[in-house]
Amino acid sequence: MHVHHREADLENHDRGLDHDLPRLLQRRGLLKLVAGAGLAGTGLLSLAACADQSSPAASAAPSGSGAPPSGGPGAGPGGQPTGTQASSDTANGELPEETAGPYPGDGSNGANVLTQSGIVRSNITTSFGSSTTKAAGIPLTLTMTILDFAADEKPLAGGAVYVWHCNQQGQYSLYSAGVTQENYLRGVQETDSSGTVRFTTVFPAWYSGRWPHIHFEVYPSLAKATNSANKIATSQIALLEQTCKEAYATAGYEQSVSNLGQVSLDRDNVFSDGYDLQLPKITGDPAKGYALTFSCAI
Repeated sequence: MHVHHREADLENHDRGLDHDLPRLLQRRGLLKLVAGAGLAGTGLLSLAACADQSSPAASAAPSGSGAPPSGGPGAGPGGQPTGTQASSDTANGELPEETAGPYPGDGSNGANVLTQSGIVRSNITTSFGSSTTKAAGIPLTLTMTILDFAADEKPLAGGAVYVWHCNQQGQYSLYSAGVTQENYLRGVQETDSSGTVRFTTVFPAWYSGRWPHIHFEVYPSLAKATNSANKIATSQIALLEQTCKEAYATAGYEQSVSNLGQVSLDRDNVFSDGYDLQLPKITGDPAKGYALTFSCAI
Protein backbone atom coordinates (compact mmCIF):
# COMPACT_ATOMS: atom_id res chain seq x y z
CA MET A 1 0.00 0.00 0.00
CA HIS A 2 1.23 3.47 -0.76
CA VAL A 3 -0.08 6.99 -0.56
CA HIS A 4 -0.57 9.47 -3.39
CA HIS A 5 -0.43 13.18 -2.52
CA ARG A 6 -3.06 15.24 -4.38
CA GLU A 7 -3.97 18.91 -4.62
CA ALA A 8 -4.97 20.16 -1.20
CA ASP A 9 -8.43 21.71 -1.22
CA LEU A 10 -11.84 20.34 -0.24
CA GLU A 11 -11.85 16.54 -0.20
CA ASN A 12 -9.18 16.13 2.48
CA HIS A 13 -10.25 13.53 5.00
CA ASP A 14 -6.85 12.17 5.99
CA ARG A 15 -6.46 12.90 9.68
CA GLY A 16 -3.00 11.53 10.37
CA LEU A 17 -1.71 8.30 11.85
CA ASP A 18 -3.90 8.49 14.94
CA HIS A 19 -6.97 8.41 12.69
CA ASP A 20 -5.70 6.06 9.98
CA LEU A 21 -4.14 3.38 12.20
CA PRO A 22 -7.43 1.98 13.58
CA ARG A 23 -8.92 1.89 10.08
CA LEU A 24 -5.88 0.18 8.57
CA LEU A 25 -6.08 -2.43 11.30
CA GLN A 26 -9.62 -3.40 10.32
CA ARG A 27 -10.36 -6.73 8.64
CA ARG A 28 -8.54 -6.22 5.33
CA GLY A 29 -5.55 -4.33 6.71
CA LEU A 30 -4.99 -6.83 9.52
CA LEU A 31 -5.13 -9.80 7.18
CA LYS A 32 -2.53 -8.20 4.94
CA LEU A 33 -0.22 -7.48 7.84
CA VAL A 34 -0.53 -10.98 9.26
CA ALA A 35 0.13 -12.46 5.83
CA GLY A 36 3.36 -10.47 5.48
CA ALA A 37 6.58 -11.37 7.23
CA GLY A 38 7.88 -9.28 10.10
CA LEU A 39 4.61 -7.93 11.52
CA ALA A 40 6.30 -6.40 14.53
CA GLY A 41 9.10 -4.83 12.54
CA THR A 42 8.94 -3.90 8.87
CA GLY A 43 5.15 -4.35 8.79
CA LEU A 44 4.56 -1.62 11.32
CA LEU A 45 7.15 0.63 9.71
CA SER A 46 5.36 0.26 6.38
CA LEU A 47 2.08 0.98 8.10
CA ALA A 48 3.43 4.20 9.53
CA ALA A 49 4.62 5.21 6.08
CA CYS A 50 1.06 4.85 4.75
CA ALA A 51 -0.27 7.60 6.99
CA ASP A 52 -0.18 11.25 5.96
CA GLN A 53 -0.18 13.88 8.68
CA SER A 54 -0.13 16.97 6.53
CA SER A 55 -3.68 18.27 6.74
CA PRO A 56 -6.66 18.28 9.09
CA ALA A 57 -10.11 17.16 7.99
CA ALA A 58 -12.10 19.58 5.87
CA SER A 59 -14.88 21.29 7.77
CA ALA A 60 -18.46 21.16 6.58
CA ALA A 61 -21.76 22.46 7.85
CA PRO A 62 -24.09 19.87 9.36
CA SER A 63 -27.45 19.18 7.79
CA GLY A 64 -29.84 22.09 7.89
CA SER A 65 -27.26 24.78 8.54
CA GLY A 66 -27.52 26.23 5.05
CA ALA A 67 -23.78 26.88 5.02
CA PRO A 68 -21.97 24.34 2.82
CA PRO A 69 -18.18 24.16 2.65
CA SER A 70 -16.65 27.01 0.68
CA GLY A 71 -15.78 26.24 -2.91
CA GLY A 72 -17.98 23.14 -3.09
CA PRO A 73 -21.12 22.39 -5.06
CA GLY A 74 -23.20 24.48 -2.69
CA ALA A 75 -21.22 27.60 -3.58
CA GLY A 76 -21.53 26.95 -7.29
CA PRO A 77 -21.26 23.26 -8.23
CA GLY A 78 -17.76 21.94 -7.95
CA GLY A 79 -15.00 21.38 -5.48
CA GLN A 80 -11.54 20.01 -6.02
CA PRO A 81 -10.61 16.66 -4.48
CA THR A 82 -7.53 16.80 -2.39
CA GLY A 83 -5.29 15.42 0.26
CA THR A 84 -4.06 11.86 0.30
CA GLN A 85 -5.42 8.61 -0.96
CA ALA A 86 -4.27 5.13 -0.03
CA SER A 87 -4.09 2.91 -3.11
CA SER A 88 -4.84 -0.79 -2.73
CA ASP A 89 -3.12 -3.67 -4.49
CA THR A 90 -4.74 -2.94 -7.84
CA ALA A 91 -2.29 -5.19 -9.71
CA ASN A 92 -3.94 -8.14 -7.99
CA GLY A 93 -7.47 -6.86 -8.56
CA GLU A 94 -8.21 -5.14 -5.26
CA LEU A 95 -10.27 -1.97 -5.62
CA PRO A 96 -8.29 1.18 -4.72
CA GLU A 97 -9.34 3.20 -1.71
CA GLU A 98 -10.50 6.74 -2.51
CA THR A 99 -11.50 9.81 -0.55
CA ALA A 100 -15.10 10.00 0.64
CA GLY A 101 -15.03 13.69 -0.26
CA PRO A 102 -16.44 16.61 1.73
CA TYR A 103 -20.10 15.55 1.41
CA PRO A 104 -20.27 11.95 2.71
CA GLY A 105 -23.20 12.24 5.12
CA ASP A 106 -21.75 9.33 7.09
CA GLY A 107 -21.00 11.12 10.35
CA SER A 108 -17.40 11.93 9.44
CA ASN A 109 -18.12 15.46 8.23
CA GLY A 110 -21.17 16.99 9.87
CA ALA A 111 -24.35 15.21 8.82
CA ASN A 112 -25.05 11.51 9.37
CA VAL A 113 -27.87 10.21 7.21
CA LEU A 114 -26.96 6.63 8.09
CA THR A 115 -28.73 6.87 11.46
CA GLN A 116 -31.98 8.14 9.93
CA SER A 117 -34.97 5.85 9.59
CA GLY A 118 -35.55 5.25 5.91
CA ILE A 119 -31.94 5.24 4.69
CA VAL A 120 -32.08 1.50 3.95
CA ARG A 121 -33.79 1.55 0.57
CA SER A 122 -33.25 0.65 -3.07
CA ASN A 123 -34.87 3.72 -4.66
CA ILE A 124 -32.83 6.76 -3.68
CA THR A 125 -34.30 9.34 -6.06
CA THR A 126 -36.59 10.86 -3.41
CA SER A 127 -35.86 12.42 -0.04
CA PHE A 128 -37.35 10.68 2.98
CA GLY A 129 -38.47 11.98 6.36
CA SER A 130 -39.61 15.62 6.43
CA SER A 131 -39.22 16.02 2.66
CA THR A 132 -40.47 14.01 -0.30
CA THR A 133 -38.66 15.99 -2.98
CA LYS A 134 -37.67 13.90 -5.97
CA ALA A 135 -34.37 14.51 -7.73
CA ALA A 136 -34.75 15.20 -11.44
CA GLY A 137 -32.63 13.49 -14.06
CA ILE A 138 -32.26 10.58 -16.44
CA PRO A 139 -33.22 7.32 -14.69
CA LEU A 140 -30.26 5.16 -13.71
CA THR A 141 -30.32 1.65 -12.24
CA LEU A 142 -27.16 0.76 -10.36
CA THR A 143 -26.23 -2.87 -9.73
CA MET A 144 -23.08 -3.49 -7.68
CA THR A 145 -21.44 -6.78 -6.74
CA ILE A 146 -18.99 -6.73 -3.85
CA LEU A 147 -16.38 -9.45 -3.53
CA ASP A 148 -14.13 -10.19 -0.54
CA PHE A 149 -10.54 -9.81 -1.78
CA ALA A 150 -9.06 -11.48 1.31
CA ALA A 151 -11.33 -14.53 0.91
CA ASP A 152 -10.33 -15.42 -2.66
CA GLU A 153 -12.84 -12.91 -4.00
CA LYS A 154 -15.89 -14.76 -2.77
CA PRO A 155 -19.12 -12.72 -2.66
CA LEU A 156 -19.43 -10.48 0.40
CA ALA A 157 -22.84 -11.73 1.53
CA GLY A 158 -24.56 -9.93 4.39
CA GLY A 159 -22.49 -6.78 4.00
CA ALA A 160 -23.88 -3.34 3.28
CA VAL A 161 -23.23 -0.69 0.64
CA TYR A 162 -23.87 3.03 1.12
CA VAL A 163 -24.13 4.97 -2.16
CA TRP A 164 -24.31 8.75 -2.71
CA HIS A 165 -23.75 11.20 -5.56
CA CYS A 166 -24.63 14.70 -6.76
CA ASN A 167 -27.89 15.69 -8.43
CA GLN A 168 -28.59 17.01 -11.92
CA GLN A 169 -27.20 20.43 -10.96
CA GLY A 170 -24.04 19.08 -9.32
CA GLN A 171 -25.33 19.60 -5.77
CA TYR A 172 -25.02 17.19 -2.86
CA SER A 173 -28.03 16.78 -0.56
CA LEU A 174 -27.44 17.66 3.11
CA TYR A 175 -24.58 20.03 2.20
CA SER A 176 -25.10 22.19 -0.89
CA ALA A 177 -26.94 25.51 -0.69
CA GLY A 178 -30.62 25.03 -1.45
CA VAL A 179 -30.66 21.27 -0.73
CA THR A 180 -29.43 21.09 2.88
CA GLN A 181 -32.90 19.91 3.91
CA GLU A 182 -32.89 17.10 1.34
CA ASN A 183 -31.39 13.62 1.67
CA TYR A 184 -32.10 12.24 -1.79
CA LEU A 185 -29.50 10.35 -3.84
CA ARG A 186 -28.28 8.58 -0.72
CA GLY A 187 -29.14 5.05 0.36
CA VAL A 188 -28.00 1.78 1.90
CA GLN A 189 -28.65 -1.78 0.77
CA GLU A 190 -27.64 -5.14 2.24
CA THR A 191 -25.67 -7.42 -0.07
CA ASP A 192 -27.41 -10.67 -1.00
CA SER A 193 -25.86 -14.14 -1.20
CA SER A 194 -24.06 -13.12 -4.41
CA GLY A 195 -22.71 -9.93 -2.83
CA THR A 196 -25.05 -7.81 -4.93
CA VAL A 197 -27.04 -4.64 -4.22
CA ARG A 198 -29.31 -2.64 -6.53
CA PHE A 199 -30.29 1.02 -6.49
CA THR A 200 -32.62 3.16 -8.57
CA THR A 201 -31.36 6.72 -8.97
CA VAL A 202 -30.66 9.40 -11.59
CA PHE A 203 -27.62 10.13 -13.73
CA PRO A 204 -25.26 12.49 -11.84
CA ALA A 205 -24.04 15.81 -13.23
CA TRP A 206 -20.53 16.73 -14.28
CA TYR A 207 -19.53 19.51 -11.92
CA SER A 208 -16.46 21.72 -12.15
CA GLY A 209 -13.18 20.20 -11.06
CA ARG A 210 -14.10 16.51 -11.07
CA TRP A 211 -14.73 13.68 -13.48
CA PRO A 212 -18.36 12.42 -13.14
CA HIS A 213 -18.50 9.80 -10.42
CA ILE A 214 -20.52 7.90 -7.82
CA HIS A 215 -19.32 7.51 -4.23
CA PHE A 216 -19.78 4.39 -2.14
CA GLU A 217 -18.73 2.83 1.15
CA VAL A 218 -18.83 -0.83 2.13
CA TYR A 219 -19.70 -2.00 5.63
CA PRO A 220 -19.33 -5.48 7.17
CA SER A 221 -23.06 -5.68 7.94
CA LEU A 222 -26.25 -3.67 7.79
CA ALA A 223 -26.13 -3.23 11.57
CA LYS A 224 -22.68 -1.64 11.27
CA ALA A 225 -23.72 0.76 8.49
CA THR A 226 -24.47 3.61 10.87
CA ASN A 227 -21.17 5.49 11.06
CA SER A 228 -18.08 5.85 8.90
CA ALA A 229 -15.94 4.45 11.70
CA ASN A 230 -17.29 1.01 10.83
CA LYS A 231 -16.67 1.01 7.08
CA ILE A 232 -14.22 -1.44 5.51
CA ALA A 233 -13.84 0.25 2.11
CA THR A 234 -14.41 3.61 0.43
CA SER A 235 -14.16 4.21 -3.29
CA GLN A 236 -15.71 5.83 -6.36
CA ILE A 237 -17.12 4.66 -9.69
CA ALA A 238 -15.96 6.63 -12.74
CA LEU A 239 -18.73 7.21 -15.27
CA LEU A 240 -18.03 6.59 -18.96
CA GLU A 241 -17.22 9.55 -21.20
CA GLN A 242 -19.46 8.68 -24.14
CA THR A 243 -22.43 8.02 -21.85
CA CYS A 244 -21.84 11.35 -20.12
CA LYS A 245 -21.80 13.22 -23.43
CA GLU A 246 -25.11 11.60 -24.42
CA ALA A 247 -26.74 12.32 -21.07
CA TYR A 248 -25.55 15.90 -20.81
CA ALA A 249 -26.93 16.76 -24.25
CA THR A 250 -30.44 16.50 -22.76
CA ALA A 251 -32.53 19.12 -20.99
CA GLY A 252 -31.67 19.71 -17.34
CA TYR A 253 -27.97 18.97 -17.64
CA GLU A 254 -26.99 22.26 -19.28
CA GLN A 255 -24.48 23.17 -16.57
CA SER A 256 -22.68 19.87 -17.16
CA VAL A 257 -22.06 20.74 -20.80
CA SER A 258 -19.84 23.68 -19.84
CA ASN A 259 -17.68 21.32 -17.77
CA LEU A 260 -17.09 18.83 -20.59
CA GLY A 261 -13.41 18.72 -21.38
CA GLN A 262 -12.35 20.56 -18.21
CA VAL A 263 -10.78 17.42 -16.84
CA SER A 264 -10.03 13.94 -18.14
CA LEU A 265 -9.83 10.65 -16.29
CA ASP A 266 -6.07 10.82 -16.60
CA ARG A 267 -6.01 14.29 -15.02
CA ASP A 268 -8.75 13.86 -12.45
CA ASN A 269 -7.40 14.29 -8.92
CA VAL A 270 -8.95 11.02 -7.77
CA PHE A 271 -8.70 8.75 -10.81
CA SER A 272 -5.40 9.97 -12.25
CA ASP A 273 -3.38 7.25 -10.50
CA GLY A 274 -5.35 4.48 -12.23
CA TYR A 275 -9.01 3.73 -12.82
CA ASP A 276 -9.16 0.36 -14.60
CA LEU A 277 -10.93 -1.23 -11.62
CA GLN A 278 -13.35 1.69 -11.25
CA LEU A 279 -15.00 1.65 -14.67
CA PRO A 280 -18.50 0.15 -14.86
CA LYS A 281 -20.49 -1.27 -17.73
CA ILE A 282 -23.32 1.00 -18.85
CA THR A 283 -26.15 0.22 -21.25
CA GLY A 284 -29.20 2.22 -22.34
CA ASP A 285 -29.80 5.72 -23.60
CA PRO A 286 -31.10 9.08 -22.35
CA ALA A 287 -34.66 8.38 -23.54
CA LYS A 288 -35.10 5.04 -21.77
CA GLY A 289 -32.58 5.48 -18.99
CA TYR A 290 -29.30 3.77 -18.20
CA ALA A 291 -28.34 0.54 -16.44
CA LEU A 292 -24.94 0.52 -14.73
CA THR A 293 -23.30 -2.68 -13.48
CA PHE A 294 -20.13 -2.71 -11.39
CA SER A 295 -18.19 -5.46 -9.67
CA CYS A 296 -15.25 -4.98 -7.33
CA ALA A 297 -13.10 -6.83 -4.81
CA ILE A 298 -12.50 -5.02 -1.54
